[in-house]
Amino acid sequence: MRAAVLAEYGEPLAIEDVDPPEPDPHGVVVDVEACGICRSDWHAWRGHGEWADDRVPIGQILGHEPAGRVVEIGDRVEALGPGDRVAVPFNLGDGTCAQCRNGHGNVCEDGYALGFESDVPGAFAERVHVPHAEFNAARLPDGVSATEAAALGCRYVTAFHALAHRADIDGGDRVAVHGCGGLGLAAVQIADALGASVVAVDVRDEPLAMATTLGADATVDASAVDDVAAEIEAITDGGAHVSVDALGRAETCRNSVDCLRSRGAHVQVGLTTDAERGEVSLPIDEITRWDVSFLGSRGMPPSRYDELLRMIDAGRLEPERLVTNRVGLEDVSDRLAAMTDYETSGIEVVTAFESR
Repeated sequence: MRAAVLAEYGEPLAIEDVDPPEPDPHGVVVDVEACGICRSDWHAWRGHGEWADDRVPIGQILGHEPAGRVVEIGDRVEALGPGDRVAVPFNLGDGTCAQCRNGHGNVCEDGYALGFESDVPGAFAERVHVPHAEFNAARLPDGVSATEAAALGCRYVTAFHALAHRADIDGGDRVAVHGCGGLGLAAVQIADALGASVVAVDVRDEPLAMATTLGADATVDASAVDDVAAEIEAITDGGAHVSVDALGRAETCRNSVDCLRSRGAHVQVGLTTDAERGEVSLPIDEITRWDVSFLGSRGMPPSRYDELLRMIDAGRLEPERLVTNRVGLEDVSDRLAAMTDYETSGIEVVTAFESR
């Protein structure tokens, strides 16, 4: 089968013919129909993460936002069969540890990160293996397309988990979203669907315009104001109840914390670059004084995918509206390179895996 392989950091991915996966006893093989291209793939491609012992190895098949049809099942799999349509979380749990048993499979004690470690080759390929499939694979409703499911990827589910589960936003909350890439735009749409009033922040006109169409009540061009936090405080009449850093830069993280009202909550979903190397300076005394919460959020528990899928099936959320480009496997390298200077918008999805 064809697959996009990380040959060298920062260099074009190698499109290679590799052996197709075979299912473990607890796993299934999925014929990939669509796979999102994510900024986390960009981090992996650039070789980031060594500061957290999380650097993706050379030789890895990237891609962690797949959807498709089951084509093979392991001997122990009973709840899934060939032809079943599924989305596959990137944060794969084993289904047995204390975290998984308590509904927190996204931080499984013995979990895998699809497409980021050698034990779980990714989905920039014609087929992908899903371990512990009865726990991890999420059945798709008939009304949810493969492209829409791929748009869920790690960005949409991460934004949903961050807002609905970690920050527990309520109708009427003021939410600020810093960075309007795919993850930030997903957060805008989800916060709006959950009843919040949303302020979107970026430095580019196109993502800010898109944020408005997805439900943002106000936008802030961070390149055109002297104090982003003060601008948000004015718009929200005292500061955001919840603020999301969807980019991972020191500046956006600090702005997110600074724009909160007392007892507000910052949620960190963007990963840092080699400029920050996992470390950001924060106003700890202010966080303490105003009873501010600082939350991390990673993916979403596989056991809670049904919440999101029901909202999509009912038309309350529309992740496919974030899809701006459909490409082939051989185009992935160019799309990753475009992310370096923030030349992409929304969510781009691989939908063609065979050679042209």
